[in-house]
Amino acid sequence: MLRHSVEEMGLSARAHDKILRVSRTIADIAGDESIEEMHLAEAIGYRNLDRDLWT
Repeated sequence: MLRHSVEEMGLSARAHDKILRVSRTIADIAGDESIEEMHLAEAIGYRNLDRDLWT
């Protein structure tokens, strides 16, 4: 899912790492030990919101 989003949105390696970091935080808050697809989807959604505000 992350690879597809990076390719579709043309994200940089830095953006990829930020999405992973946010996903890890979301998983931690949810009490999950690993990053699940729903955590990635939420982090990517936040990235889209951020991108829409700055462009």
